[in-house]
Amino acid sequence: MQLASPRSLFLLAFLGCVALMGGALYLEHVVGLEPCPLCILQRIAVILFGLFCLIAAIHGPGRIGRRIYAALALFSALVGAGTAARQIWLQSIPADQLPACLPSLEYMMDALPFQEIIRVVLHGSADCAEVNWTLFGMSIPEWSLLAFIAMIIFALLQLFRRV
Repeated sequence: MQLASPRSLFLLAFLGCVALMGGALYLEHVVGLEPCPLCILQRIAVILFGLFCLIAAIHGPGRIGRRIYAALALFSALVGAGTAARQIWLQSIPADQLPACLPSLEYMMDALPFQEIIRVVLHGSADCAEVNWTLFGMSIPEWSLLAFIAMIIFALLQLFRRV
């Protein structure tokens, strides 16, 4: 059985990322859910994964180039999966054991050094642990983790593909 060309698979993965971001923007602007800092990091990971896939689809590289793009996409998917897993873990902690809500990411970008922003955001807070929306009993970070697992599988298949 012949697999689809790497170029078309990278394009399909890019379109999947466009759909994910469309869903995230719908939830934010139509439903009214405000993304927490961990959600924003997950969005950045999806965008990076999608950009690496788009560049690979446009470039149509050979075997080594495909592996480089797949490795970059894999790294962004792993970062996204890590932040989604962190947020799922935060949602499992009782609310009284979580730190208070964080200031907005825009304020932190103006007031704090970059390393401190990353530390504070990854530490998490009560606003990252709220479950405001579910689909089939799963929260947004749980759905995000499933999407990142699919991205990781895709990137690994492209990374180790022989053709």
